[in-house]
Amino acid sequence: MSRSTSSRVAEVRAGGRGAPRFASTAAPSLSWRVESDADGWAQARAVLEARRGGEIERHEFEGNESVALAWPFAPVRAYERMEIRVTPTGVDGAELAPSDWTPVEAGPLSPADWNASFVAAADDASGSSPDPATVRDGASADDVRAALLADGPDRETSRFRRELTIARPVARAVLSYTAHGVVELSIDGEPVSEELLAPGWTSYRDLLHFSTVDVTDRLSEGAHVIGAWVGPGWYAEYFGFDGDFARTWRGARALSAQLRIEYADGSTETIGTDDSWTATTRGPIRFASVYQGERFDARLADGGLSVGEELPGAAPAIVVDADPARLRPASAPPVRVTERREVAAVVPSASGEPILDFGQNLVGRLRIRVRGEAGTTIRIRHAEVLERDELGVRPLRFAAASDEYTLAGGGVEEWAPRFTFHGFRYAQITGIDAGAVDVVAEVIQSGLVRTGWLETDVAEINRLHENVVWSTRGNFVSIPSDCPQRDERLGWTGDIQVFADTAGFLFDTQAFLGSWMDSVAADQARLGGIGPLYVPLIEQNLFPPAPIAAWGDVTTVVPSVLYRQFGDRTLLARQYPGMRAWLDVIRRESVDGLWESGMQLADWLDPTAPPERPFEAKTDPYLVATAYAYRSAALVAEAASILGYDADAAEAAAFAEEVRRAFQRAYVTPAGRMMSDSQTAYALGLVFGLLPDDAVSAAGERLAAIVARGGHRIGTGFVGTPIISDALTMSGHRATAQAMLQTSEQPSWLYPVSMGATTIWERWDSMLPDGSINPGEMTSFNHYALGAVADWLHRDVGGIAPLAPAWQSFLVRPRAGLASRATARLDSLFGEIRVEWVATDPGAGEESPLRATVVVPPNTTAVIDLPGRQPVEVGAGTHTF
Repeated sequence: MSRSTSSRVAEVRAGGRGAPRFASTAAPSLSWRVESDADGWAQARAVLEARRGGEIERHEFEGNESVALAWPFAPVRAYERMEIRVTPTGVDGAELAPSDWTPVEAGPLSPADWNASFVAAADDASGSSPDPATVRDGASADDVRAALLADGPDRETSRFRRELTIARPVARAVLSYTAHGVVELSIDGEPVSEELLAPGWTSYRDLLHFSTVDVTDRLSEGAHVIGAWVGPGWYAEYFGFDGDFARTWRGARALSAQLRIEYADGSTETIGTDDSWTATTRGPIRFASVYQGERFDARLADGGLSVGEELPGAAPAIVVDADPARLRPASAPPVRVTERREVAAVVPSASGEPILDFGQNLVGRLRIRVRGEAGTTIRIRHAEVLERDELGVRPLRFAAASDEYTLAGGGVEEWAPRFTFHGFRYAQITGIDAGAVDVVAEVIQSGLVRTGWLETDVAEINRLHENVVWSTRGNFVSIPSDCPQRDERLGWTGDIQVFADTAGFLFDTQAFLGSWMDSVAADQARLGGIGPLYVPLIEQNLFPPAPIAAWGDVTTVVPSVLYRQFGDRTLLARQYPGMRAWLDVIRRESVDGLWESGMQLADWLDPTAPPERPFEAKTDPYLVATAYAYRSAALVAEAASILGYDADAAEAAAFAEEVRRAFQRAYVTPAGRMMSDSQTAYALGLVFGLLPDDAVSAAGERLAAIVARGGHRIGTGFVGTPIISDALTMSGHRATAQAMLQTSEQPSWLYPVSMGATTIWERWDSMLPDGSINPGEMTSFNHYALGAVADWLHRDVGGIAPLAPAWQSFLVRPRAGLASRATARLDSLFGEIRVEWVATDPGAGEESPLRATVVVPPNTTAVIDLPGRQPVEVGAGTHTF
């Protein structure tokens, strides 16, 4: 058989992009991509091979699937190393050369593979210190703040040590670890990984991740020390807001780790945590908190985790009760430092202490280098904005967001906190001459792979898009949080369900959100099918668990988005029980197809709502709830059909139609008007497909009139904002949608840009025109939800929209008007999709003819729809129109 010389397999991958090196399942999904200069290259069949030792397992299949294929081989075994490769054949009959062999390796894969105990320091008080919640009632805000900042056993960091001697050559050594808290593992005093804040934040009652690293090159023959720092992290944080604080998870900081050594002579040895380890809470980290910051006294530093040193105050570790059934291998990209930024400017302050400006609102920490006298304490305060020439710290509420470092003296000292992170653009250093400190900001985030870009000839639109990117980066730290800076930082589900499409274009979110959805499923099960408001769940009195539309719908929306973007049927199947359970809750809440019960957050932060009552939106909350009832029913019907659950699909589709008819009777007039005459009401009706066909035109006209009457300013909150531009576009009012993106009058997307924003704000007016901070208690300057408009920008301005799962087929339909040229790129699982266009008659607005170049990756097709010409379908290659 002939072989193609112009096409090759460029990559073979087991599992998601950016996921940890070691497999998180015994059956990871398989994907590969082909590079080809042959026009129209598409796959007709492929041969997959797995090599274990000298044996090869072979599977051949027909078709063009090359993304997220189910694992066809015998399951991967714990601690196994194997290799896979693929040999595709094109539709032209030419067989490509086999790919390189790609390694697949595993550490422990299940609780059955875990033999290590959880151990704690004997002097850990097991979380017995006073809880701020106990002093909340009748206490002043200062009292609560003092309790949150007080030293105590729950804020301490434990250290662990285990000595070992390697007496013969090591062929392979694999170290796996987790903690109650957040952990940094070391060998001979040096961290074994760049990962931070492991094992991350999960629903700890039901799910606890562990990390695995290869440490073969760290275990030469001789003496070694396995060491660990375990800080409180999310496990022991006092969660809450508005003064309502409590700890959900209690108990000692605890470590569980196991090292499996394969020696060159073929023997193996496993070393796990037990009472032979030593531990102490004594050490230089005197206080650690996600919200409050970290305090480090370098005078107490020692070499206690190094060979030949002693761990001061150490005693035999104690074994603590812990359920190993919760353990799962980490599958999400690890949290790490992804970028370093120098000081962009030094700003004078009203108090006289200079303020460092890093030029970008970011999430991370400061690394300092300093020389000074022993006992000098440096305090670092962080803030997102300035107000009246000082740090604007009021929006932080009860979060101090401050770090302290006490010098040991005697030379140059370098330090960065281990167990906290902050959201900030500005920082103020006190306690020492700021000029004596060298400072760099380290950006911290889950290490997702960047996949999507958009650039236009409009600087303000480019800045808006960058703001969306930075808010995604800052809030994707272990979980998709609402904000990264104040006393909250929770995984609010409504935020991510409206933003999932945007996030999945900008970054490969398959592993990240897929992992988080496992916690969603666990917490949802604890709530009897109710979709949680935030995940992981915390004890918080302000919002007791209840069915709330748009937030609970994370259970149906995010799995559907992930399937559409990445084509992983296994992930959809794993989440389907939760999708169905939420639909059952909706059906119980609905009467004759209408969901008109319970508290609803509805169109949260509608700009007309008072600052202190963000739920008082223009749009009827039960209209929103019923609209989402329809959407979730339709998504469950679609998922059931994909998975082959035909009876479920028919039942969900029938309920969806019942809701649709009820929505029309209750909320739509015969003339096509909505009972709630608001931007969000019309957007929901149009985009969700709730309106009668003969009412669509009138509804679109009314929506455009409302927007024009409001000076093209935004009138939507969290629910309406992601879809308002689509509603206008699909109803024939693209020019109106474009005008909304062109105004910088408050409220609008470009108002924050005009005020110097470098991230997306929580409120349209988080900062007022006079430079003062919105008086509302809830004001964040890094919240991605309102940045969901970027999804429309990618599709309508950039011109790239999906037509089939994983983008194997996609639509190219850019339009001028908002910009006169643009470049959009998406690094899809099949390869790079690129659209570059320029308007040849910019004055014609959206109807301007375009000169466009489109790159279609191998094994995909595109429908090209440009102004003034009929759509045409093309295959792989570079096409100019």
